[in-house]
Amino acid sequence: MKTVQKYNPSLFKIHEHIVKEIILYRTQKGLTQKQFAKKVGLSYEYVRRVESSIGKSCYSLKTLFKISQVLDVNVHLLFKYFD
Repeated sequence: MKTVQKYNPSLFKIHEHIVKEIILYRTQKGLTQKQFAKKVGLSYEYVRRVESSIGKSCYSLKTLFKISQVLDVNVHLLFKYFD
């Protein structure tokens, strides 16, 4: 049986914030979505989809750690709004 995920406004805000922070650091570093995707080991299409549907989906924790390494930022900075 398929599980139906209910809309959770709090989770939406967390995802939205994390993705916006990633976009900020990615653009500050001068990386395009394609360059960023290659360095992180993701497909360009996936990065584009996550960035274009801010708040609706997000990266796994494992991927967030890899992203923080690629962007040269501590992973906690992606969550700084929630400190």
